[in-house]
Amino acid sequence: MRLPALLLLAASGLLAQRPYIAIAGFQHESNSFHSVPTPLAEFNRRVIPPGADLIATWADNNDEIAGYIEEGRKHGFDFYPTVARMAMPAGPVTREAFETITKEIVDKLKAAPRKLDGVLLALHGAMVSQDYLHADAEIVRRVREAMGPQMPIIVTHDFHANISPEIVQYSTVLLNYKEVPHIDQKERGRKAAEIMSRIVKDGVKPVQVLVKPAMIYNLRFQHTFAEPLKPIVDETKKLEKDPEILAASVAGGYQWGDVPAVGASVVIAVNGNRDRAEREAKRLSNMLWDTRDRLKLNLPTPATAVKMAMEETKTLPVTLVEMGDNIGGGSAGDSTFMLAELLKQKATGWVSVIYDPAEVERAVKLGIGGAFDAMVGGKTDKVHGAPVRVRGTVKVLHDGVFMDTAIRHGGQKYYDQGLSAVIEVEGSTRDLPNYVLLTSKRMVPFSLHQLYSVGIVPERQKILVVKAAVAFRAAYEPLNGRIIEVDTGGSTAVNPAQFNFKNAPKDLFGIK
Repeated sequence: MRLPALLLLAASGLLAQRPYIAIAGFQHESNSFHSVPTPLAEFNRRVIPPGADLIATWADNNDEIAGYIEEGRKHGFDFYPTVARMAMPAGPVTREAFETITKEIVDKLKAAPRKLDGVLLALHGAMVSQDYLHADAEIVRRVREAMGPQMPIIVTHDFHANISPEIVQYSTVLLNYKEVPHIDQKERGRKAAEIMSRIVKDGVKPVQVLVKPAMIYNLRFQHTFAEPLKPIVDETKKLEKDPEILAASVAGGYQWGDVPAVGASVVIAVNGNRDRAEREAKRLSNMLWDTRDRLKLNLPTPATAVKMAMEETKTLPVTLVEMGDNIGGGSAGDSTFMLAELLKQKATGWVSVIYDPAEVERAVKLGIGGAFDAMVGGKTDKVHGAPVRVRGTVKVLHDGVFMDTAIRHGGQKYYDQGLSAVIEVEGSTRDLPNYVLLTSKRMVPFSLHQLYSVGIVPERQKILVVKAAVAFRAAYEPLNGRIIEVDTGGSTAVNPAQFNFKNAPKDLFGIK
């Protein structure tokens, strides 16, 4: 076809433009019971240096934004990258952080160089700010207000989202990760982009329904590759094979968010058929409700757990899961309950990671081989235990940067736990050394390279302590050792009865 003919087609509208889709992300898992709020400076994950190619950089990952891009390219999307900011889970987001980043997203959407056809929005679903209990819903409300009632806005959420009726109202389709550990983030991003294509190219008309069983689904049981959740999650996967069902999502919820919509949720998005959406959402909600008799907590204390680990001789290493200091759930990372017991019981062959920037600096000043004697951990607040005296030798100093190319929880590839120091603690032997890894940044134990990078080989240790709940399993279960979950104190204590909820419904199953 000659150029004049192409120009005529373009002028007549017969030569359609490629769909122009905006991408934005603002994610935080906010622990209402954590004493330290999350300021603007902490939202430095996913921030790209000026002049960098945002799309190319975002695509080099295993998260949902990378999934948006990969699938969107297959559907011929042109992308408009705006803002993607996230921070390590901690206390509620400060007013400055929330307003600054939300305004940046909305301003960039309004300034798009050509008319947008849709918005793909990566949110966590459990963000709490100083002003908004359901901060994610407020973000979508502002985007909806800016973009108008007809703009397709597809939102992706974490499995641990507390989904409110407002966010379902403001979004066109909401879907969340299906798997815990979160190894399907990229896949769910691809699903979001596929739905966007069906809306903007095929004209499907989504309707979505939210149903919330009156329960907190304790994080201890939010392992989707095992009972009791696996059959329910498998059912959502089966539903999405039906062309009428755009997305079928079950969210376990986030029990440390003191918010009105805390707890489990089901969201079903269907092409036009509201009756079908309501029917399937209620059915899945009933399936969640019917697992109540299997959600009973019975975990050992730190003292019992350490004794069990010391007695284990066959299934090694033993991983002790410090549930009350689950860094991925917004805890402090410097709890000392497990460390104190390891020292008290004179255990051997153990590794414990503690966030303690001040003692990292001490180790740096001492240098490798220096005699270390200091009070470690327990410095965030009184909830996470008292500082513990650690004596030993500075074994390793490291910048804290490492990489894991395998798909792990969170879809992360590049990690930075800050300047770090390994202390070989007294009582070590050549075959069974005791290590405290001190970090300058809180680091979730999603990757074994956290240990490999500083010279610790986890397979050779007898006891590993992880400050986690479920997410660590993608990396640690392949070790084929024994896993013992421990009932420890902290801002992510696994028993909700330890907390004073003010905004959550009082009659929820599992809240006491």
